[in-house]
Amino acid sequence: MIRFSHLAGLAALSLAALSAAPAAAQDITLSPAVQGTEATNTVTGNIPIKVNFNLTEDLENILLLDLSNGERVAIRLVPEWAPGHVERIKLLTRQGFYDGVIFHRVIDGFMAQTGDPTGTGQGGSDLPDLTAEFNMLPHVRGSLSMAREGGNEDSANSQFFIVFYPRFALDRNYTNFGRVISNMAAVDAINRGEPPANPTVILQASIAADGKPQAMPVAPAPTETITLDMLNQ
Repeated sequence: MIRFSHLAGLAALSLAALSAAPAAAQDITLSPAVQGTEATNTVTGNIPIKVNFNLTEDLENILLLDLSNGERVAIRLVPEWAPGHVERIKLLTRQGFYDGVIFHRVIDGFMAQTGDPTGTGQGGSDLPDLTAEFNMLPHVRGSLSMAREGGNEDSANSQFFIVFYPRFALDRNYTNFGRVISNMAAVDAINRGEPPANPTVILQASIAADGKPQAMPVAPAPTETITLDMLNQ
């Protein structure tokens, strides 16, 4: 079950066209092109193109990731974009599936991928794979999208990725179902590598409506016993 296997080519293409957008950029709207589409296409009229960045609203659709770097990331889930994928993420989150899972594939300037409890990129949950819910929403900075097998559009299961910079080559090829609405800087700080030598871990994933306190990393145990004599030196 190798997820995301054919994105190497898309990664190379995306990196070649890397935007010079500032690292802190976090547009609330998605793109003028999509706004124009909404105005002229009644099919898209019921799909929200603006992401709600208010952390106090619709808590049932805010995914919280407490990371081993000591930061909490908030992601707005948008059921109108991909209802099946949002439902799956919320179900697995409430089951504790993502707790302790690493970001196993993190490509600088492209994306950070997680959601495989084996940490190899080949694992997933015991639930059936999802039917693709590709949509017209572009993959912009902070977009949350579902990983899948390269040759099978209906193979997404539990793995997802967060985009560092706009990657329009992913549009209508991967299911975009949310966006980071708080602390994108913590996503930028996720350790790079395939896999990283020291991977960033999701200590706890939760839904904001459940009110779980942030999980914090535990300080490493001292390598030697500290005595009073050592303190008095």
